[in-house]
Amino acid sequence: MTRKRLFLAGMGLFVALIGYRLFEELGSSEAAAAARPGGARAQLVDASSPELSTLRERVALVGSLRAKRQVEVTPKFSGRVIDILVDRGDRVRAGQVLARMEDDELKQQVRRAEAQLELAHASLAQREAELDNVRAELTRTRNLAADGVVSSQQLQQSETTERVSIAQSNVARASVSQAEAELQELRIRLSQTEVVSPSNGVVGQRYLDPGAVVSTTTPIVLILEMSTMVIVVNVPEREFNKIEVGNVAAVLVDAFAGQKFEGHVARISPLLDAQTRTAPVEIELDNPELRLKAEMFARVDLNLMTEREALLVPREALVYRNAQPGVFVVESDTAMFRTVTPGVTEETRIEVVAGLTGDDVVVGRGANLLKSGDAVRVASAEKEAQR
Repeated sequence: MTRKRLFLAGMGLFVALIGYRLFEELGSSEAAAAARPGGARAQLVDASSPELSTLRERVALVGSLRAKRQVEVTPKFSGRVIDILVDRGDRVRAGQVLARMEDDELKQQVRRAEAQLELAHASLAQREAELDNVRAELTRTRNLAADGVVSSQQLQQSETTERVSIAQSNVARASVSQAEAELQELRIRLSQTEVVSPSNGVVGQRYLDPGAVVSTTTPIVLILEMSTMVIVVNVPEREFNKIEVGNVAAVLVDAFAGQKFEGHVARISPLLDAQTRTAPVEIELDNPELRLKAEMFARVDLNLMTEREALLVPREALVYRNAQPGVFVVESDTAMFRTVTPGVTEETRIEVVAGLTGDDVVVGRGANLLKSGDAVRVASAEKEAQR
């Protein structure tokens, strides 16, 4: 019994000793934490100095794809559509018949004009025959006048008859030309009852069905020429003077995740918008397989083709406090918020135009969780101390 009591007493003393040591360590840790600014435990962060590097200036923009050329095809005259030969998504070539208009009345007008032309030719033949006869008679009269058989008055009368006959022949010839012109005009109008495509492309929209009555302003189909696509982006004024025709642009489209399409600046507007202080810039990219479609949303990474030295920090280092951009700088194991002026953004880094020096230590990952005055421990420094 005595041994059991001694054993229990020893165990109790051992447990009490361990508890005392734990209490001392806990108290010292809490005292150390309380001694830090803010009384909180130091947060472990990644931090590094800004990197002085060569920056290739780029600008990120957004826009929508559209066909380089799109045409709403309308008929040349008013009438009823009797047939539409294409539908949305069909590929067409220049000159291909897209639709047909009602042509019965025009065909009848053509037949009537052909008959008028035949009549005009017959009238001309008659007048030319009469002219030949008058000229033969005039020749005989002149010979007789030379022999003194007929008077000069009769000769003058024959010459007048010739002039009248020539004028009548000219009128008949003009009538033939007029009839030919009218017939050609009607034949052209008849050919225009077939509505043809003005270019190669794809039918983007079909607006109506056979039987509809249309005018010269009524579109039948929309043709998109999509072998070359265009993006119009609005470039800020501060970047505008850096852009030149031919600048390369990497285009990302949500429908093709991870795939980049290469384009180039084709046109630059000389006029800025007075409200937004931006100018439209047109970027073209080849689309030989027609994979890209009109109105797809596109992100454009435009290479400004310029290089300069710049201070760069990780993108996650830039945070906003009260709408002010800034970074957290480590000073004596304390994170202090410092307002900076950001510049150009790269894939993983961002330029700091003002507010930092190359000797500062800037918090990267975890900066968005900090507030000014927080105690921090730099992960890279701890790793160095453990070596």
